Formats: sequence, C-alpha cells, structure tokens
Amino acid sequence: MIVKLPIMKFYAPLLVLALGLVATFDASAQCRSFTKKNCLTELEGYVQNDNYNSAVLIPGDEAELTLTFLAGMDYRLLVCSHPVLGEVQFEVRDAKGKVLFNSAKAGGRNHVDFRVEKSQQLMVHVYVPESDSAILHEGCVTILLGSKE
Repeated sequence: MIVKLPIMKFYAPLLVLALGLVATFDASAQCRSFTKKNCLTELEGYVQNDNYNSAVLIPGDEAELTLTFLAGMDYRLLVCSHPVLGEVQFEVRDAKGKVLFNSAKAGGRNHVDFRVEKSQQLMVHVYVPESDSAILHEGCVTILLGSKE
C-alpha cells in the first residue's frame, strides 16, 4: 500500500524554486567573474561606480538600463560582452528618446567617453544580434560606468 503524503505537494514546488535560485546565483557569479577578468581593465583611468549591471543574454535579446549622470563629470560608458554573442550593439538615449550615441554607427566601439553639462538620466539600450546557429549560446553582457572629474 502506497500512502501519499500531502507534505510532498508542499515540498515539490519549494524544491523547484530552490533549484532555480541556485542556477540564477551561479549565472550571476559567472558574470561577475567574466567582468573582473575581461572588462574592468577597459575603464583605463576612470573610477568605476559601485553599481554592477550585468545579465546573461542570448541572441535576439535586448536590455535597457537607466543611469544617472552628474554635471561637470567625465564618463566612460562601456558595454562588455562575451565573444560567443557576436558584436553586441548599444545606444545611449536622452529622456526624450533622442539617440546620443549608437555603437553600430561608431564602428562597433564598445565604449563611449563623454562629459555631461547638466545632471540627467540617460538610457542605455543593448542589442544582442540574432544568430543563424541551431544552438543559441548564452553569454554575459555587462554595462560598466566609470567617471573622473
């Protein structure tokens, strides 16, 4: 005779949730490691802000991030991505949606250096190119912001 315990109905969803959280934390740790090894050196003389903005993306994905910039500061905005994703592109837009920088039109550069005249928020829009591959590879995309006076 098999006895079904109602406890299993309670624990099964918790187990699935726990496994999902472990996978998320593992991906986040992999992105942090990737960023430390491959991206931080590209800030070259700029001091990184304390925010860590990274995501695991696949071909065809897009992501947006709004950042605040203070008047009178020089900035380097860097989009660093795993090579398996191809040439990731990004745009910087103002609050009205006007494109201020487009990496595709700038020869595929992965960063932009600029000075802000007045404090404002800008949006960074990242595009991972589509892939013809039968297997969609995932990779880290990190947005780093460095500043100097």
